Amino acid sequence: MNYILISPFYPENFQAFAHRLKAAGVNVLGIGEEPYDQLGSKLQNSLTEYYRVNNLEDLDEVKRAVAFLFYKHGPIDRIESNNEYWLELDAQLREQFNVYGNKPSDLKKVKYKSEMKKLFKKAGVPVVDGKVVKTKNDLTKAIDELGLPVIAKPDNGVGSAATFKLCSEEAVRHFEEVWDEEQVYFIEPYVEGGVLCTFDGLVDQKGNIVFQTSFTYNVPTLELVKGQLDLAYVIQKEIDPRLETYGKAIVKAFGMKERFFHIEFFKLEDGGYVALEYNNRLAGGYTIDMYNFAYSIDLFAQYASIVTGEKIKESDIENQYCVGITQRDAYEYNHDTNAIYEQFGDRVKFEKRIPDAFAELQGNQFYAINADSQEEVDDIIRFVHERKNCSIVNV
Repeated sequence: MNYILISPFYPENFQAFAHRLKAAGVNVLGIGEEPYDQLGSKLQNSLTEYYRVNNLEDLDEVKRAVAFLFYKHGPIDRIESNNEYWLELDAQLREQFNVYGNKPSDLKKVKYKSEMKKLFKKAGVPVVDGKVVKTKNDLTKAIDELGLPVIAKPDNGVGSAATFKLCSEEAVRHFEEVWDEEQVYFIEPYVEGGVLCTFDGLVDQKGNIVFQTSFTYNVPTLELVKGQLDLAYVIQKEIDPRLETYGKAIVKAFGMKERFFHIEFFKLEDGGYVALEYNNRLAGGYTIDMYNFAYSIDLFAQYASIVTGEKIKESDIENQYCVGITQRDAYEYNHDTNAIYEQFGDRVKFEKRIPDAFAELQGNQFYAINADSQEEVDDIIRFVHERKNCSIVNV
């Protein structure tokens, strides 16, 4: 099997895909921007061949790279990055070279929030109804109908980028000033008191869920960025049965195969849920590593088993919580890395500096810490986020 990995070097923790695929007997071929020497010996040894391009954004250049690898190694069986940024590139390459997996026409339902809503409803899952707006006149009509506050986000967008909370006429006017109408927006009522949570997992070649999990954020992503707040999110030991039912219905409705999925919900104060977004990929950052720590598994290896049609190896160890928690350089905290290790010992699975590209969203210093109970989870969050008189330092 010939498997092309797009951007095998970055993000760093995704390099494990290459290692596990090779261990499963796959011929792994890489296409990326980094010089070969930068890959390091471990990744070099996992790649049968690496083709460096000047710019992964240059579709024609990347197509030439795939064509070369096709010519040299034979037909390509898979092209994948497992990275949201390159989903469209992956799909275009699959279509060009007739490779298994999603093509551009398959992405509409996972790119546009308005299309997602249709499938959520088809699956029988509650949603917050919204409106597509293409002009300022459309915006006025939508707000007149929905009322304030609302969330305005690109209908085709990634994460919280270019997202606005409009809670007053002043906020609406500011949005109108910065919006040039070139990007289509989706407007929906703001959910008060909702807790952001997920239903995540992996489906096999028949679309069956072979791994599932859920995590919960301490604050919604938009508030996290706007307020530069401290981040904590928690892989759950068990999934709420109602959330699991909704999540499975959505996965069936979207009909994806041999892929990770990451579905966002708001949990309401009354215990209900509303579906927000379907992401046709892994949750970002170090989340896959946290899944592995929480459930004593190797999802990279499980994915390789799915691709090669082998049976997945499941863990018989009891699940734990795993807390992903960050500190920001802008604040002074009572407890540094040494103190965190002293307090929680081998429950600290790793600590990493977050790449600058993601620091504004997530923070600068990341810790993954396991816990056996919700009380331990709460203790970890209090300890790591405890600040020195809420002071701010110059950075």
